[in-house]
Amino acid sequence: MSKTENIPAPSDKESWETERHHLRAELGSRMKAVRQAAGLTLEAAAQKSGVALSTIHKIENGRVSPSYENLVRIARAYDIGMERLFSEDHDAHQTTRMTVTKAGQGRVVRAKHFEYEVLCNALAEKKIIPLVTTVEKRDALRSEDLESHTGEETLYVLSGRIELVVEHYKPVVLEPGDCAYFDSTIKHGMRALDDTETKVFWACTYTDFAK
Repeated sequence: MSKTENIPAPSDKESWETERHHLRAELGSRMKAVRQAAGLTLEAAAQKSGVALSTIHKIENGRVSPSYENLVRIARAYDIGMERLFSEDHDAHQTTRMTVTKAGQGRVVRAKHFEYEVLCNALAEKKIIPLVTTVEKRDALRSEDLESHTGEETLYVLSGRIELVVEHYKPVVLEPGDCAYFDSTIKHGMRALDDTETKVFWACTYTDFAK
C-alpha cells in the first residue's frame, strides 16, 4: 500500500474552505486589475465608491468576501458594468446581445452569507444581473444586516425556505415557487430558514453601467 493511500480524504468542510479561499483570491485579483485599469488608487476608489479603503484592500487581497451592495458601489465607481468584476477575459468592446449559460456553468462568486452563480456573464452592459444564489441559514436579521442600493430586484425560490426582510414591511417566508419583487433602495435582506440547500433565482436591475 502506498503512503498516499493512508492519507484521509479532505472533509467537505475542508474542501469548501479551500474553494472559498480560491474564489476570494480570484475575485480580489480581478477587482484590483479593474481598479488599476480605471486609473484609480485605493484612496480614489474608496472616495468614489463610498466603500472603506481598508475594505477594498481586504477584498483585493482575498481576505474578505464583498457584499452585493459593495459590488454595486465599486462597479459604479469604476464606471463599468458589474459583469466586468466577474470575468477576467471579458471584452469591454464586445457587441453580442445574446448569450446562454448552460446549467452549472455560471461564474461562481462568494459573498458574505451568499454564494452567487452569475449567469449570462458574456453579455456586456446588461441592465439586469441574473443570479442563482445559495442562501445561508443564520440568525434573525437585524437592522445592521440589511442593505440598500440602486435598482429593483425579484426573487424566485428554487429550493428550501427563505425569510425576506424589507424595511417598513412585515418579514415574509417564501417557499419553492414563491416570488417577490421589491425596490432595492429600501433596506432589505434574506436568510435561509432550514439546514437543507436553499437556492433562489435572483434578478437585479443595474443601470449605472458605462455608457
